[in-house]
Amino acid sequence: MNWKTFYALLARDGHVARRNLLPMLVQNLLQPMLLTFVFGRVLTTSGMMQGSYKSVLLPGIMAISMVLAGVQAVAMPLIAEFQFTREIEDRLLAPMEIGWLAVEKIVADMIQALVAGLVVIPAAWLTLGRGVNLSFDHPLEFAAVCLLVAFFSSVGGLALGCSVGQTQIGLMFSLVLAPMMMFGCAYYPWSALRAFPVLQYAVLINPLVYASEGLRGTLTHVEHMNTWIVIAVLASVNLLLLAVGLKKFHGKAVS
Repeated sequence: MNWKTFYALLARDGHVARRNLLPMLVQNLLQPMLLTFVFGRVLTTSGMMQGSYKSVLLPGIMAISMVLAGVQAVAMPLIAEFQFTREIEDRLLAPMEIGWLAVEKIVADMIQALVAGLVVIPAAWLTLGRGVNLSFDHPLEFAAVCLLVAFFSSVGGLALGCSVGQTQIGLMFSLVLAPMMMFGCAYYPWSALRAFPVLQYAVLINPLVYASEGLRGTLTHVEHMNTWIVIAVLASVNLLLLAVGLKKFHGKAVS
């Protein structure tokens, strides 16, 4: 491991992120603010939703923002770099093992995913107004869940970016990301699916369910999954995606 090169690549990505800070913030905040305004402000103010729904919605929006950050920061660039621009070849010339190049991308995206998720809280407070009841009584569990969700975002983006072809980007959004968000318990708690028992257990294969429930459990007093089960499942999924992503990245790089 060449730590000097690793930090140089990480510093380069940080410099690019700082120079594109405003577009990045707009990209990461626009969709969450629209969702929170429509679902959490318009529908609750008009009486179509109860005011308590705001506290249910906000953690789910955070989870979606963090997961989408992985697609935007890792998957989409990798698809282009491996198949169109070939920009990845410049990084492959760096004096370090191929696997560590993927790890550097994972670390850089984890930071971006954490920022994308955490900035949702003050932005949503401004959008939602009164009635958002968040609790930070479990800071260690909240930090652990945030790190695991950010890690899932980055390794999931790595696995997708190395598996999807440039002509399959539309399918990735329609067949993977859209169902993941709709059935990821982001807009409703997992307990709300009790009326649909088959669906309630079917959605457990969706990692976004655990991301949403984990953030909901550490930020609110809404009924939620056991936090330690969430942490265990996210850790297991992350290890699996890390192994898949590193293997596919190495295979594409050497080819």
